[in-house]
Amino acid sequence: MSRFTALSCILLLVITTPLAAESLWSEAKTPTGSMYSDKKAMQAGDIVTIIIEESAVSKQQASTDAKKDSSLKAGPGVGPLLKNIPLFDYSGGDSVKASGSSTRSSAFVTRMSAVVTKVMDNGNLEIEGTRFVETNKEKAQVKLTGIIRRQDISPDNTISSAYIANAQITHTGSGPVGSRQKEGIVSRIFKVLF
Repeated sequence: MSRFTALSCILLLVITTPLAAESLWSEAKTPTGSMYSDKKAMQAGDIVTIIIEESAVSKQQASTDAKKDSSLKAGPGVGPLLKNIPLFDYSGGDSVKASGSSTRSSAFVTRMSAVVTKVMDNGNLEIEGTRFVETNKEKAQVKLTGIIRRQDISPDNTISSAYIANAQITHTGSGPVGSRQKEGIVSRIFKVLF
């Protein structure tokens, strides 16, 4: 009987003691408070990945075709001096023909991260990012600022640079290879003089 009583007491304790279960999901780790929402940039300090795919093509073409003809005839005049002037005849012309064209294209593709610096009153996000890479003494720096909408951010927390309003993207570089691409001083002097 004592064994039955001890077993029933243990069973009674197990039934009356509240059980605690832990979940793998934590509300504190999700800014939206829902385990079904995407982990997108929502507030200041959050990071968003920018996919920069910028390209520009410009083409200019001009042509000129101008022609001018002129002629002049003068004969002897009236009076003792002017009647001795022989018949004078002049004709001439001028023609100008020129054409030219210029085509320029550029492309810039990269990925970088930017930080949300401010949440605006309408919910849009101001972003700012800098990326600096140095390889073999070649330095490259990309700076980006602009405004994005939350709904344009994809589920994997990326956004195309085409969706950035007031985008300012600068790409600068320096190093041995870049310095060789510059014109020499003698070439610049000849361009100014001639």
